[in-house]
Amino acid sequence: MNECLQTIADYGLRSVGIGERLLPRTDFTLCQQFVLIGSGLIWNLYFVTLSLAFGFVLANGLALAKASRNPWLRRPADGFIFVFRGSPLFIQFFLAYSALVLLPRDGVQLFGLTLPTGWLTRAWAGALIVLTLNTAAYSAEIFHGALRNVPKGDLEAADAYGLTGWKRFRRIVWPTMMRLAWPAYTNEAIFLFHATTLVFFSAFPAIQQMGDSLYYASYFADKTFNPFVAYPIVAGYFILLTLCLIGLFGVVNRRLNRHLPGAAKRLRYRPNLFR
Repeated sequence: MNECLQTIADYGLRSVGIGERLLPRTDFTLCQQFVLIGSGLIWNLYFVTLSLAFGFVLANGLALAKASRNPWLRRPADGFIFVFRGSPLFIQFFLAYSALVLLPRDGVQLFGLTLPTGWLTRAWAGALIVLTLNTAAYSAEIFHGALRNVPKGDLEAADAYGLTGWKRFRRIVWPTMMRLAWPAYTNEAIFLFHATTLVFFSAFPAIQQMGDSLYYASYFADKTFNPFVAYPIVAGYFILLTLCLIGLFGVVNRRLNRHLPGAAKRLRYRPNLFR
């Protein structure tokens, strides 16, 4: 027990550069695998939290642009959503890695412009941008569908009360849009959380072995030649955190529907088997 507590103290924050700098080389204990893989989850939570936050704001703007009658707003939004929903996420990671890491390293210019280097070449920035743009495209399509299905009765009631413009959108349209879109958006958030494991395969460099959960799971699997311990630990962590994510989104869903009959019902997770 004391040995495991010492392992937690040494490696609990190893993925963010706090604690022992060198990874264990031999005599791997189960506690070390649980602690280091759990430490790597800090990065998975970082990616899903910030990409959801930034993507949520961007998705709302894209949904409104897609619903706009102005072709200068609608067509770019349509194109953005089509490109990021129509291409695999792994290919988007590969293209971003090539544009942000490989081409600047070789001194290649794109359209006469020198490509950026530095912080954009790191996973914490480059991979975050890809995840944000990807979830923004999927979420925008969800929000746009909800926007088109706002009941006409709600809009007529807003007109009857003299609500127009921004006040009408803020008090009537947007809350109703969120209420309709939230179950599907919950699925998108869960998918995005699981997709953070692709950062490990994206080739964005991990500084001083400060990787995510799959990075440490792969390390232990390679050293022990036994993938049936480390990878199930990753799966177990993700299942637990997915349940927490469902519970958190369920709280928001009940808040959005608090004025409706049956609002106390829990949000049920209905996974999209085909995306």
